[in-house]
Amino acid sequence: MLRGSSTRASIATIFALIAILPWLTHSAKTSYVQKACSVTRHQDLCIQSLSPFSSTAKRSPTKWARAGVSVTITEAKTVARFLGRLKKNKRLKGRNRAAVSDCVEVFEAAIDELHRSLGVLRRLSRSNFDAQMGDLTTWVSAALTDEDTCVDGFEGERGKLVNSIRNRVVKAGYITSNALALVNKLAASGFETAPNQ
Repeated sequence: MLRGSSTRASIATIFALIAILPWLTHSAKTSYVQKACSVTRHQDLCIQSLSPFSSTAKRSPTKWARAGVSVTITEAKTVARFLGRLKKNKRLKGRNRAAVSDCVEVFEAAIDELHRSLGVLRRLSRSNFDAQMGDLTTWVSAALTDEDTCVDGFEGERGKLVNSIRNRVVKAGYITSNALALVNKLAASGFETAPNQ
């Protein structure tokens, strides 16, 4: 009799552990992304956009910077496609049409700078680390400036479409700002002994 209740208690304990395991795993992943995003200006957006990387990036500044730049590239490409479609829109006239055209150009430049940054993040080396960090900060900062330049083109303009453009571009700027903060954190942390682990 005692043996049967002991077995049932063990089974109940196992089921209880299985039930809380996803919560514990989620909690650890949330902790990683919150810690990584603590250096960013737009923490909620950082956590939202980077949480899928928690299980792989964990505590690695290199992997968080890489994830930040990757997410930024995706967002910039999304905005660039949106702007490209708008550029072809015949309803867009005058100053707004010129501003959209300028935005398409600056987003193409931003995407190029971000791709260069990601390439460097994929091949960091101890011997070139400081120079690589200098390049990264320059390119991600330039991408952020490009996005700000796009928003400036709509200064004083109103309307539903202009607000939609502004909101998308500003969001891309926030994500880029977060990536820059993660790159700066990596630069301050120094070269990891095993950045690809």
